[in-house]
Amino acid sequence: MSRPRILIAEDDPNFGLVLQSFLNLHDYHVTLCNDGNKALSALQSQPFDLCILDVMMPYRDGFAVAEAIQRSGKKLPVVFLTAKALKEDHIKGYRLGAIDYLVKPFDPEILLLKVQAILSRFNRPQPEVERYLIGRFVFQPALRQLARADANWKLSPRESALLLLLCQKNTEVLLREEALLKIWGEENFFTAQSMNVYVTKLRNYFRTDPDCPVEIENLHGKGFLLRPAAQAGE
Repeated sequence: MSRPRILIAEDDPNFGLVLQSFLNLHDYHVTLCNDGNKALSALQSQPFDLCILDVMMPYRDGFAVAEAIQRSGKKLPVVFLTAKALKEDHIKGYRLGAIDYLVKPFDPEILLLKVQAILSRFNRPQPEVERYLIGRFVFQPALRQLARADANWKLSPRESALLLLLCQKNTEVLLREEALLKIWGEENFFTAQSMNVYVTKLRNYFRTDPDCPVEIENLHGKGFLLRPAAQAGE
């Protein structure tokens, strides 16, 4: 695995070299720039995982560099270094997307712990969004969204719960009793009638695509089965 890449923009050469050497020793690849213009050039020419910016620098200060990062659309975490513990500076930095602030002087061990925590959070693998492909429709339960290329619908909680149960059953029948108990919490005449209404609503979404229809088949006395309409009744 490649080492995480960190950009440090710091105009104090001695302090900058101390930080660079310290982070290099802990297996980070560090690029050191001594002014804001050089930092921007480095950001444009190579990828980084984290940017550590001194607020006060020649030519372009840390805030201006952060603004340029923000305008570029890069999702790059930024930590500011400052000799001033001014509330206004902190507010401005956080509005520019800063993850953290360090007021000089500080212990390099503190910086190391912050770097480790930030990179762990930003590099953590994102869980895959649960998706079901139904004909030409895509269903995302977490978003309660049913969509196709030219349309999308925000499902109600019960519509989404019912469709999710149908998708999870795949080629198996969703028993009426199971759906009623899991979604409505009870099985009686009124909840059964309510479920029939929601089945009809789901069918109406799928019937908006006549070229690739999907059907929720009613198996009398048993339950429902979700499948392409061409297969229904086979």
